[in-house]
Amino acid sequence: MTTTDLQQLEATLPGEHYLDPVHFARERESIFHREWFCAGRVEGLEGKGDYRLVNILGESILLVCDEDIVLHAFNNVCRHRGTELVKSATPDEQCGRFKAGIRCPYHSWNYRLSGELHSTPHMDIDKSCMGLHQVDVDTWGGYVFVRVVSGEQALLDMLGEIPGRIRRYPMDQLRVGHRIDYSVAANWKVLLENYNECYHCAGIHPELCSIVPAFRVDGGSGLDWDRGIPQKKGTNTFTLSGTTNRAPFPDLNDDEETRHKGELAYPNLMLSLSMDHAASFTLWPRSPDRTDIICEFLFHPDEMQKPYFDPVDAVEFWDIVNRQDWEICESVQRGMRSRVFESGYYGPMEDLSLDIRNYVRNRIKDK
Repeated sequence: MTTTDLQQLEATLPGEHYLDPVHFARERESIFHREWFCAGRVEGLEGKGDYRLVNILGESILLVCDEDIVLHAFNNVCRHRGTELVKSATPDEQCGRFKAGIRCPYHSWNYRLSGELHSTPHMDIDKSCMGLHQVDVDTWGGYVFVRVVSGEQALLDMLGEIPGRIRRYPMDQLRVGHRIDYSVAANWKVLLENYNECYHCAGIHPELCSIVPAFRVDGGSGLDWDRGIPQKKGTNTFTLSGTTNRAPFPDLNDDEETRHKGELAYPNLMLSLSMDHAASFTLWPRSPDRTDIICEFLFHPDEMQKPYFDPVDAVEFWDIVNRQDWEICESVQRGMRSRVFESGYYGPMEDLSLDIRNYVRNRIKDK
């Protein structure tokens, strides 16, 4: 490669964007607390009193389904003295069901499932202005999204063209057939950049390339993700054999029954779509060099009710591919700590990763 060629490559974000705790704190305020953040599947939040506690970069958020089966999101803080309504000593997700309302464990202030203050023992106050602090919440495709700092942009506007591109996949009907939790020693942007290109696939993913030979061609360039990525003849899904006994999702077109699609909804939802299942990844950044990932395998409920249903063929394939990705991403994170590293470069076949650079720069404009 000549010097001229090198100068034509696009630079990644500077190394400090992946390493610096101060920059990570700025991302927390400007991105993760102000953008729609995917907090997982709606599944498990569909009955009266169902709740899920999540930690979005230090902000404890309580998702609750009320008596009318309406989903709410609250800051996990009692209005009286600031006590956690559900104790959260760690950032780990917690799930459960409130039997009636939401009772503060400190002085027993009680709130309705919809957030209004209901009772304050031995104290008569105006309850109308002391409800729980509400957080923006919306749903799409069977996912729940929250926005810690209230804003104007609608969720569908944030999702852009994604719902239209995968409209034939029954995302809102799918159910979780299996889940794997990972903790990866890498910055969240390293993981998204890795997801957004397949230049690495030939060297890192032999099992994947055995069923998708197109990933080996020209460094994964020229792939038509809108139409879907073609698989090896005789295969049509992401398993080690490339086949399964599960039926395709109803209403897919001919391409979707044999090709693979992928979507990335910033800042933290990665979605890989086969004809019979979806592999769903939600990223939970914890520090500049640590990201928790919840990987859920989604299937059609009709298939899950069949006596022979077993998700293991998809799960074992994806777990191999995932661990290959996480291992190389951790290596990238370690390498960027070198004193000689200032920034990396995107090759022509990595153009989609420019979206990540632009996404961050547009929200943290002075860097």
